[in-house]
Amino acid sequence: MDPLYRPQGVEQRWQQIWEEEGLYAADPDAPGDTFVVMHPPPNISGSLTIGHCLQLSLEDTLVRWHRMRGFNTLFQPGYDHAGISTWAAIGRTLAQEGRSQRDLGRDGFDAYVQEWLERYGGTIMSQFRRLGASLDYRRTRFTMDERYYSAVMRWFVHLYERGWIYRASRIVNWCPRDRTALSDLEVEHEDEDDTLSYVRYPLADGSGHVTIATVRPATILADVAIAVHPGDERYRDLVGKEVVVPFVERRVPVIADERVEREFGTGALKVTPGHDPTDFEIGRDHGLPELAVIGPHGLMNDAAGELAGLTQEEAGLRVLEWAAERGLLEKRENYRHSVGHCQRCHTRVEPLVMPQWWVAMDELAAPAIAAVKEGRVRFTPERFARVYLDWMENIRPWCISRQIWWGHRIPVWCCPDGHLTVAESEPQACAECGSAELRQEEDVLDTWFSSALYPFATLGWPEETPELARYYPGSVLTTARDIIFLWVARMIFSGLELIGEEPFADALIHSTLLNPDGRRMSRTLGTGIDPEEALEPYGADATRYGLLKVTSSQDPRFSFGTIEEGRKLANKLWNASRLLLMAGAVAPEARPSSIEERWILARIDATRAELDADLAGFDFAHGVERLYHVTFDDFCDWYLESIKPRLDEEDVRATAFAALEQLLKLLHPVMPHVTEEIWTNLPSRETRLIVAPWPDPQPAFAADLHALDEAQTAARIYRRSGVRIEIGGDSLRIFEAVVRPTGDGQGDVEAERGRLRKEVERSERMLANEKFVANAAPEVVEGEREKLEQYRAELDALGN
Repeated sequence: MDPLYRPQGVEQRWQQIWEEEGLYAADPDAPGDTFVVMHPPPNISGSLTIGHCLQLSLEDTLVRWHRMRGFNTLFQPGYDHAGISTWAAIGRTLAQEGRSQRDLGRDGFDAYVQEWLERYGGTIMSQFRRLGASLDYRRTRFTMDERYYSAVMRWFVHLYERGWIYRASRIVNWCPRDRTALSDLEVEHEDEDDTLSYVRYPLADGSGHVTIATVRPATILADVAIAVHPGDERYRDLVGKEVVVPFVERRVPVIADERVEREFGTGALKVTPGHDPTDFEIGRDHGLPELAVIGPHGLMNDAAGELAGLTQEEAGLRVLEWAAERGLLEKRENYRHSVGHCQRCHTRVEPLVMPQWWVAMDELAAPAIAAVKEGRVRFTPERFARVYLDWMENIRPWCISRQIWWGHRIPVWCCPDGHLTVAESEPQACAECGSAELRQEEDVLDTWFSSALYPFATLGWPEETPELARYYPGSVLTTARDIIFLWVARMIFSGLELIGEEPFADALIHSTLLNPDGRRMSRTLGTGIDPEEALEPYGADATRYGLLKVTSSQDPRFSFGTIEEGRKLANKLWNASRLLLMAGAVAPEARPSSIEERWILARIDATRAELDADLAGFDFAHGVERLYHVTFDDFCDWYLESIKPRLDEEDVRATAFAALEQLLKLLHPVMPHVTEEIWTNLPSRETRLIVAPWPDPQPAFAADLHALDEAQTAARIYRRSGVRIEIGGDSLRIFEAVVRPTGDGQGDVEAERGRLRKEVERSERMLANEKFVANAAPEVVEGEREKLEQYRAELDALGN
C-alpha cells in the first residue's frame, strides 16, 4: 500500500472494475429476496448537482448494504425527457442563434432535438459513476425510448376507456413565454410589490356605486359580475342589482358567494372568470360568461377593442386614466402579494380558459389515499404522509396536455366530422365513420404523466417480463419533498391502477441542502455548489460521508467541514491498515488472547447491530457517526495503540486482520472505494468486498463490550485535568499504552470534582425538565442521558 491514500486514481479504477465484472448487475433468475431502488430519472440534458450527490449517497448506501446481506438488488438508472425543461433549454440555445423552437417547424424541431441531445444529453450518468453509484447501467432507460413510449400510450388509452380522460375548457396556468399550459405544481409563487387600485362601479339605477380593489386593472374589460359575501351587511341590499363596468360600460349583476374574502380590499370582488381561478369557479357555479381579453402571448387580444396589442401594464394604465377622468378612481396604494411564475422560465403565469385534456382524479386517488392511511406505503419523516394526504384528499382534475412539441404526443385522432379515435398506435381510419382522413392531436402529455409509470415501465410493462415479475413492487423511493405531488403520488395511483400493487413500501423524503449562507441552491442565481468542488479535492468517499453526516435535519447548510471529516476518516483507516500489513500479513482469524482484542470484536459487533438499525430506519447521520467513532476512536486510537507492542505475535495480527475485515464491511456501503482498495491488499482474498457477506452477529464477545470503560474514564480525566485516578491490571496497561502519560498526575483534583458536580447538576436539571424531554429530539435527550452517566462515572472515579 502506498504511504498516502490518493482517492482520485483509486476511485476511478474501482468504478471501472465493479462495472466490468458485472457486480452492479441485477439478475431476475438469481436467488434471494429483492431490494429495488428506482433512482428518480434526471433530465436527459441535466448535470450532476450536490443534491444528486446527496440522494445517490443515500440510495447507494442502502443498495450496497442490502447487496452484502444477500439481497437480489436492482438499482435502476434512467433519464427523463423532461418535456418543458428540455423545450425551454433548447429555446435558450436557439435564442442565441436568433431563432425559436417554433421557427423550426415540428419536423425540424424533432431533428434538432435529437442532435441537441447527442451533444448535451447523457453526461450525468458518467457523473453518477464518479460518485460510485452502483446502478445497473446496462438497464438504463429513457422515457422517450420505443418501449417506454408504448407504455405511455397504453396508459392514456386505459384511462380514456375508463372514462377518466376528457377534453374540456377550464382555466389553466398559462406560460406566455413557452406558450403552454402548466399544472398547479409547476407554478412557483413569489412575493411581489404591486399597486392596488380602488375603482368605483356605478350602480345601473344611478343610486350609488360599489368600489372594488384590483391589482390587474387591464382585466376589468372582462368583468362579468361583482360578488359579495352573503354575510356582509354592507352589501346585503345590493345583491340582485346591476353595476356598470368601467371603460367597457357593460351592465353586470351583483351576486352573493361565500368564496369572497370580506377582509380583502372593500369586500366586493370583481368577477373575471376568464382570468382568475377563483373567479372561474364562481362563474361556473353562477352560470356567468367567460370573457377573455388577454391572449396566449400575454398581450391584450382583439376582444380588448382599442386596447388590443397592448401589454397588460399599458392597458391597465389606460383603464385607470379613463376611470380617473370620470371620478371613478378612488385611490391607489402599495400592495405586496404572491404571484405565480413558471417554474422553469420564471415568466409570470397567466390564468386563461382554454380547451385542454384532463384526468378525473377521484377514483384514482381513493386507493392511493388508502395505501398510505393503511401503512402499505410509509413516509420518512412521517410528517410527509400528512402532506401527501392533505393534497390527495383535496385533489383536483389533472391537466395533462402541453402545447409544446417535445414529449409523448397525445394518441387522439380527429376526422373531418369531428369524431375522435383514441388508439395506442396510428389508426388507419376513424373508428366511428371510417374516414381515412385523420389528424392527430398536436399537444403532448405532461412529463409527469409518463414519469408516473417509471417503477414498472422500466421493467418492461405492459409486457409480462421476468424483470417485472421479480422486481415489482420496489422497496424504497428517495426523493425531495417538492415532488411528492408531482411524482410520488402519481406513481402510487398509477401502480395501483395498472398493476394492483403499490410501487414501493417506503418513500424517503431526503434533506434539501442549502448553501453555506442558508439560501436555496440555484445555478441561475449563482448560489449552487458545483459537486466537482468536493469530488476533485476530497474524493467520492469523503463526499458521500460528509453529505450523509448532515442528513439529520431537513434543511442543512452545506459545509466542507463534514467532507473534510470524511477525508480524515479515510486517511486514518488507510494508515491503520498499512500499519498492520507492514507488521506482517497473516490470514484473518479471530484468536483473541487479551481483553482489548475481545473488546474491539465486541465493539465492532455492537456497531454492526446499531448500524443495521440506523440504516433500516434511514438514520444515515447517526450511522456514519457510529462508523467514525468505531474506526477513529475504538479501532485506531485504543485497540491498535494497545496491541502495538505485541504485533510481532501471529495470533495478535490474525485477530487484528479479522477485526479490520469486519470493520471494512461495515464501512463499505458508505465509503466503498477506500474499503475495497484496502480489502484487496489483505491476505486470503476470495471475493470483492462489494459482494462479501455482511458480518454475522458475534455474541461470544458481548460480555467484554465495556471492558475498557475504566481505562477510557481515566484517559478523559487525565487529558482534561492532568489528574491520574487509581487503576490497575489491564486497565493500567492499556491506559499507559494509549495515553502515554507524562508528569506525576497530581492535577487539581478538587477543581475537577467541582467541574463535574456542576455538569451533573446541569444535566440532571435538563432531564428533570419535562418540556425538554418531551420536545427535544430523541437523540438529543438520549445524548444528555449518556453525558450524565459519563459525568457520574468520572466523579465516582475521583472518589466523589
